[in-house]
Amino acid sequence: MSDRPTRKPPTQHRALVLRTERLTPHTVRVVFGGEALRSFATGPYTDSYVKLLFPVPGVAYPEPFDVAAIRRDLPREQWPRTRTYTVRDWDPRTPELTIDFVHHGDTGLAGPWAASARPGDEIFFLGPGGAYAPDPSADWHLLAGDESALPAISTALAAMPAGARALVFVEVAGPEEEQKLDTPGGAEVVWLHRGAGPVGRALVAAVTAAEFPPGAMQAFVHGEAHFVKELRRYLRVDHRVPRERLSISGYWRRGHDEDGWQAGKAEWNRQVEREQENAGAPE
Repeated sequence: MSDRPTRKPPTQHRALVLRTERLTPHTVRVVFGGEALRSFATGPYTDSYVKLLFPVPGVAYPEPFDVAAIRRDLPREQWPRTRTYTVRDWDPRTPELTIDFVHHGDTGLAGPWAASARPGDEIFFLGPGGAYAPDPSADWHLLAGDESALPAISTALAAMPAGARALVFVEVAGPEEEQKLDTPGGAEVVWLHRGAGPVGRALVAAVTAAEFPPGAMQAFVHGEAHFVKELRRYLRVDHRVPRERLSISGYWRRGHDEDGWQAGKAEWNRQVEREQENAGAPE
């Protein structure tokens, strides 16, 4: 008999669209509610995320909807498609769950869904997950990412005590994509506009050119996998930042949808770690 603990299955939740708002030309905010959300809780993390479930067109699912039964009884190609999104805000009193979606026209799955969502639309999701929150013992914080990391960066800043020192770098398409951030008094926010350039180029240049404050940092770096890899190397090898002081991972990878990226993400991360250990990253 194996002594390995049984992995707890993710919790399924049901939510209804309450309202939507176009925050920027390419960002749609969707607020969800419904009595079924009263069993939801985000826990202590500022990067809490959920996995939204999108039915495959033409597939008849059991009633009531049960993703565990679906994955047990139906072939994989009929399983609902999952898309992972950070919780932008959660108010258990209402209850209301807020998620921001990047929307680039008809491409993708979740973005077009959010853009066409109407009050009363139903969605199921799994979660939450999460692993990061600002450490009050850190001397200063580095937060860096693209649009996909902006909800988690926003939530982290709002959770910091007044006067907490932070360097914040956010790369977006252009000035029209900037958003108002609730920042502690010690935060310095730098918005970077990529224009026609590749995702992450401006962000990597800005972070590697920045003068870091003295003291122990805690870093949160997320977004497109290629620039995350570059910044991981910079922090781990050049600045010798211990692994436990970093929350750093690719939320997505250009040229891949989430299904393809998740299938290869673990091996990608193992390869990155091997490369950086060979380059002299600290244990």
